[in-house]
Amino acid sequence: MPTREVIQARFGVGTIWRTSSTRRVAPERMPITETNERSERGDRRSCTSELTSEIVGRCRAGGRSIAEVARGCDVAEPAVRRWVAEAEIDAGERPGLSSEEREELSRLRRESKRLQADVDLLERATAFFAKETR
Repeated sequence: MPTREVIQARFGVGTIWRTSSTRRVAPERMPITETNERSERGDRRSCTSELTSEIVGRCRAGGRSIAEVARGCDVAEPAVRRWVAEAEIDAGERPGLSSEEREELSRLRRESKRLQADVDLLERATAFFAKETR
């Protein structure tokens, strides 16, 4: 198995981990995924967008079930199901909020929260100055 430095140089990614202790998968069949910092629960891997789109493409192409694709790529099946569902929503094949709509909604909620904090501050300032002028 190549060293971590060789893998980093070849694929140009940050810290990567290849672990197969829980699934007993041969290391050469395992995908390379980036990891976030280690947490108390263990390794938390995040797939690159290229890998995610490739997995979704394999699932949507047919021929293999989502479970088979997930096992072959060493990714959790619920994650693959979620990615496929999001791709179907974005393509308009399924009802729901698309990725762009979800991002806009979260941006609007943040903005609303900030504006509500501004209103609360102005109300307190108004009450303060109203007391002072009496």
